[in-house]
Amino acid sequence: MSNILVRQSHSEAVKGTIRDHHAAVADGILLKLPFVTIFEYLQMLKIISSSMRTLGPRAMFYLAAAVSDFYVPWKSMVEHKIQSASGPLDMRLMQVPKMLSLETDSKILLEKAIMALKKYKMNAVVANELLTRKEVVTVVTDNGNISVHRDKTWAVSDVEDPLIDLFNFLITSSMFL
Repeated sequence: MSNILVRQSHSEAVKGTIRDHHAAVADGILLKLPFVTIFEYLQMLKIISSSMRTLGPRAMFYLAAAVSDFYVPWKSMVEHKIQSASGPLDMRLMQVPKMLSLETDSKILLEKAIMALKKYKMNAVVANELLTRKEVVTVVTDNGNISVHRDKTWAVSDVEDPLIDLFNFLITSSMFL
């Protein structure tokens, strides 16, 4: 299935979680949302998180890393072309909330992930290095770090499958509650 190493005492729970994941995808209850702009991304996230609030700790968001560092808030967007005759342009950009950390410098990767974990009060941050992001990621939690690798025995596998399996296990085993 994947290269996740699990204690023998938890192996049946993990197998069940993996079966549940595949069933969720087949049944259409795992929702994957494509987006083009940061505004679309943040608006969808806001609407969906409001809708999922009633699920409490049973809800899980698996979000895109580093979609952008900054964005122009919708209320600051102009409706028409900005005229150059009015002089220099001053813009105020807002920081995009950091859910995951994508870095090119492995020396600061985990440091930034730990800071994001604390700053945004999340259960976990997925830290991935730009060059190896499709092969391996590190899940940073208050309880430590977990490396997740792509299953190289599957021709079309990517790191997301074992990553989702890990999160399903962490949630169903009440490690995030």
